[in-house]
Amino acid sequence: MTGSDAGLVALVALAVASALHLGFQLTVTMVVYPALARVDDAGWQVAHTGHSRAITPLVGVTYGALVLSVAWALVATRNERGVAWVVLSAVGAAVAVLTTAVAAAPLHGRLSRGRDEALVGRLLKADRLRALGAVVSFVGAALAVGTALV
Repeated sequence: MTGSDAGLVALVALAVASALHLGFQLTVTMVVYPALARVDDAGWQVAHTGHSRAITPLVGVTYGALVLSVAWALVATRNERGVAWVVLSAVGAAVAVLTTAVAAAPLHGRLSRGRDEALVGRLLKADRLRALGAVVSFVGAALAVGTALV
């Protein structure tokens, strides 16, 4: 395998991981969080606890694959044509991961103590930013693969 072959494999891994992340994130943004936001005060504790238990392992696997593939692609393509698309993908991934770390996770911590309409609203806004990051990450990865193939 030549250097560019190894770079292509890393780019494909990035595209797959970012596609997984995008699918996961859009499902959360369009289905999971709107359903959670509709839960009333009486059902909040059970719903939020169940959501947190169910989604945490998925976040770990999805974000783990994304971070590892971003790192691999950045290293494998640092001197290749199209590295700018990898950087774009990395920026999108960083937006999603950092928004989770600095906004969504702390909001979930506060919401675990009880439903608060303002906090739910902030969570939905943070989640839309994560979705935007996931879209940018996937587009960058897809363009990186396309550039490597031409």
